[in-house]
Amino acid sequence: MIQRIQTLFLFFAFLLNGSVFFNALYRQAMNDPSQWIGLTFAIVLTAAALMPLVCILLYKSRSNQLQWVKITLLIQVIMVGLGSGILFTLGGFGTFLWDETIGLILLVAAFSAELYARKKIRDDIELVKSMDRIR
Repeated sequence: MIQRIQTLFLFFAFLLNGSVFFNALYRQAMNDPSQWIGLTFAIVLTAAALMPLVCILLYKSRSNQLQWVKITLLIQVIMVGLGSGILFTLGGFGTFLWDETIGLILLVAAFSAELYARKKIRDDIELVKSMDRIR
């Protein structure tokens, strides 16, 4: 399980998504006068943080793990969209919103780690298929 590189990237995505909880972007979402925005952000961020852990635990079935990583990527895209929306309602990118921009960068980095994990899972599936053909 731990010897596979995709496990490390999925764990890295978990850490990146979890670190957004301690970022100014999360605080701004929770301080929004519209309570539903902060609640939606918190729920989707929790799902985006926990889904890579679920994918790590599915290491015995690579095809099942690949399907769950695709679902995780979809949730991560929603998370990046929510984070971008919150950042742009605050005024967009700028030196005064540097902390919030770091939160969005963390979300994009988690997305790219999940993409790379998906690529490595596909590579493993192809490697196993090629070994089965040799037998």
